[in-house]
This record gives sequence, structure tokens and C-alpha cells, in this order.
Amino acid sequence: MMYHFYEWNHAALAPLRAVADATKLLYTNPLNPFSHTEGGRAVAAMAELFERTTRVYGKPEFGLDETVVKGMRVPVAERVAVEKTFCRLLHFDRALPEGRPRGPRFLLVAPMSGHYATLLRGTVEALLPYADVYITDWIDARTVPLAAGPFGLDDYVDYLIEFLRFIGPDTHVVGVCQPAVPVMMATAVMEAAGDPAFPATMTLMGGPIDTRVNPTAVNRLAAEHGIDWFRDNAVMTVPFPHAGFGRAVYPGFLQLSGFMSMNLDRHLIAHKDFFMHLVKNDGDGAAKHREFYDEYNAVMDLAAEFYLDTVERVFIRHDLPRGTMTHRGERIDLAAIRRTALFTVEGENDDISGVGQTEAAHRLCPSIPADRRAHYLQPKVGHYGVFNGSRFRAEIAPRMIDFALTHGAAGVAARAARASAAAGGPAEAQLPVEAVAADATAPQTASEAVASLEAGREPAAPANRPPRSRRPR
Repeated sequence: MMYHFYEWNHAALAPLRAVADATKLLYTNPLNPFSHTEGGRAVAAMAELFERTTRVYGKPEFGLDETVVKGMRVPVAERVAVEKTFCRLLHFDRALPEGRPRGPRFLLVAPMSGHYATLLRGTVEALLPYADVYITDWIDARTVPLAAGPFGLDDYVDYLIEFLRFIGPDTHVVGVCQPAVPVMMATAVMEAAGDPAFPATMTLMGGPIDTRVNPTAVNRLAAEHGIDWFRDNAVMTVPFPHAGFGRAVYPGFLQLSGFMSMNLDRHLIAHKDFFMHLVKNDGDGAAKHREFYDEYNAVMDLAAEFYLDTVERVFIRHDLPRGTMTHRGERIDLAAIRRTALFTVEGENDDISGVGQTEAAHRLCPSIPADRRAHYLQPKVGHYGVFNGSRFRAEIAPRMIDFALTHGAAGVAARAARASAAAGGPAEAQLPVEAVAADATAPQTASEAVASLEAGREPAAPANRPPRSRRPR
């Protein structure tokens, strides 16, 4: 019933939003003399603030039409590579100059936790100059007809396996926040089955691998309530006239309300500052506010089966760290992960996934050799800063690229060539031409690895870890 009330409320406010829009247009029109006064700007600011705080935000666009490769702008085409009922696999196809290496292939698994995949726009943008990028674009469950059937955690894992097979071997999978668990599950299933499309590397960023470690307010909420409480209080039915009418979902507006309440004071201050930017005619400050909240307020519904599966198995029962996680009735054996390299990233001030929760993945994957794993703790960032923002671009993205180049096929082949050459063997005879070319230089740091890509060559595997990375505990 709450979902119906939510829809009715927005419908009832529609005439008031129209009035607010008209008021804003009137008091921002340069022909209106009041638009040039502080009082007129205040009226326009109040009208815009009311309209924005009562609006239903639609799905944003990625809008990534070009990138810079080797100092040259190249067009980027957003293409649908695979289309499924609950997800589309998008490919950001760069029109690279002939002969230019495409770089490592990344599959970014966007969080299915209320926001759209466009939340990772900055992540995609930072990787595009150096990598071939794919991303999971999850579908709003309220747009999926009930006849399409349910969608649970096991279905999510099946999707990831299908996408990895489609992209092919030597793919670098990245799980951002919530997908960290299903990414580990999919990788373990593929490794155990000897699937040749297993990911070359697995990067987990701010994910809830073991929420018993340094629990946050989000984790404590799940621990203090049983699954029946979430089923009774968080799951609702999609109202008419949405295409998913009758489907049980976890509404996006509930998730957004939860996020907002965690830092309510910050959001109130942000909206007050937005109002003052408008009154003072500070266009840049207002534009930044609009850009952030246009993305932050755009939310989607989750299929109830997936939501309840995740809450119960990840946050309440802790199936993955306890070794009791299953996929299609078969127990997940994380020890089966042997060939996939593991890189974990955390934010020092993360209030969603506490420090240590993602690093726990190293303890759960004992078969990965020590020289094929690394952990990085980014200082002075919260949850969002782990995958977006200036520190992500400067500190984390180069390490991701470096780790992929180090442990991808070319990097492994280059190390084998060096080892064979050191032993007096015919190194080049054992390797493909592109692997030998990749080892033309051997950068030792993340920044050098990225510099090599900018210079137009594929960097080889560095002998040392990136600075400030460390071995997991």
C-alpha cells in the first residue's frame, strides 16, 4: 500500500510542480526586471528547489561520446552487446586508430542496489583511455512484466557467467560494492568447471564480502532484524500502470530514503548551499549540485527475490565467509579460484562497507598465489570515492589498469619470456608476437603502466606492486 501512496503523492503534486516550473521561468526570464534582483532570484530558487525535491527522476544517460587515447580524441559508441530480461551488457566501443592496441578488456559489474549503472559513469570514463570497457546495465524491475518470471541471486550469477563467456578469455571483471559477492561466486563456479572464459583478474571494490568485519550501520540493521522483517516491511508490489504491475519488488525510493537518512545533515546543507548558489547567481556551484543529485536521486526497483536472497545470504547468514554459499544447489568452493588474480580496494572512510570487509576475500581464496593478489586502502575517501572522483582517477584507476596488465595474458606471457630468456631458452619462440611486443619495457609503477599505454604500447608486467598497495593480511 505504501508504494501506491507514493505514486498517488507524486501524481497529486504534479500541478504544483507545473506551477513551480512556470514560476521559475518567470523569475529567470531576463525580460523580467525582478530576475535581476536578489528577491527575484530567491523566488526562482525556491521554485526550482521545490520542483527538484518532489520530482521523479528518470534514468540518466552515460553520455560518453568520446575519449582521449594517446593525446587524440576518438569517438565512443555505446552499443548493446547482450540483452537479457533484467540486464543489458553495454560495450563502449572506441574508434581506435588502425594498429592501436585495444588494451585490457574490463567487465564492470555495476551495483544492483537501487541506483542505475550510470552511477559508474566516472569509473567508465577513467578507464576508457586505456581499456576496452563493458558494463552491466541492470533493468528497473518495475518495468519487467510479471510474466518474465523471478530474478534471484543465482540468476544474477548466471548472467555474469554468460557475459564473461560472451566477452571471452582474458577479461578483467570488476565488482563495485554489492556485486563483489556474486562476482566471487561466478568466478568460483567457472574455475571449478574449468571454463576457459574464467576472468584473468577479479577486482573487488568496497564490497560486502564479510560484513561481520567492522560492521557499519547498514550491516547492523540486517543483523538486528530477521529476513521476515525485511519481507514484511521492505517488499512491495508494483502498482498500475507500470509494466511490472503485480511484481514483488524492493522499491528504489525506499533505498534512496535509507541512503539520505544516513547523512541527512549533509544533504540538508547541500540543498541550502544550492539555494544560496542560485540566489547569488553562482552558476558553477548550482550546476555541480544538479549534476550530482540528478544521478543520486535516480533510483530503480529491485526484484524481491534478488533483494531477499542478498539480505539473507550475504548480510544475515554470511554464507560466503562461512563456506555455505550455494549456486543452483551446489556449494561454492572459493578454493577453486586458482588462476584468477585478486585485487581488493577499500576506502578509509567507507560507511557502507567497512574497512576489512572487502579485504576478507583474500582469506577466503587460499589457492591464489601470493604474487597474484594485492590490496589497496585509499586514504580520505568514503564509499563513493572508491569508484569515482579525483582520488579514484589519480590513485585507484591506474592501479586497476596496472593490475590487469600485470596479470593478463600478455603480462603472464612476458614474464614467462623473461624467465625463459634468463634460463637460456628460446623465449620468443614460445610466445605470440603481441606478447613479446608488450614486454618492450617493464614499468614498475601504476603511473608508468598508464604512461606506457598513453605512449601507444601495451605495458609489461611490473616486478613490484604499485606504491601504497600491500599484501592482504
